Amino acid sequence: MLSPISFVAIGLGAALGAWLRWGLGLAFNRHEALPWGTLAANLGGGYLIGVMVALVAAHPEWPAWIRLACITGFLGGLTTFSTFSAETVGMLERGEYGGAVLYAGVSLAGSLLLTAAGLFTVRALA
Repeated sequence: MLSPISFVAIGLGAALGAWLRWGLGLAFNRHEALPWGTLAANLGGGYLIGVMVALVAAHPEWPAWIRLACITGFLGGLTTFSTFSAETVGMLERGEYGGAVLYAGVSLAGSLLLTAAGLFTVRALA
């Protein structure tokens, strides 16, 4: 469904998500052992996508632009697999093997668990 509102919804959502991710990085990625801002963006995005998937499934009457703005746009802009990958490889290159494994494990397991928690939250409140 290629419509002008779809493009605008995705673009605005993506801009807001990317700005939030950038802000989290500025605030929390301070030469610490782990990039906490990126982790917060990805884990928070994992939870929120679970919430949004459940909400959209529960409300098929909602227009498509809501899903596009929230999931494709905002959460696509907020979460970042490429930055996570670059940060993990950077840790490995610096010999920070324990930190890299911890970061990758928490990122993956945490995101999956929080996505499930988001789905559960909406279903429990319905």
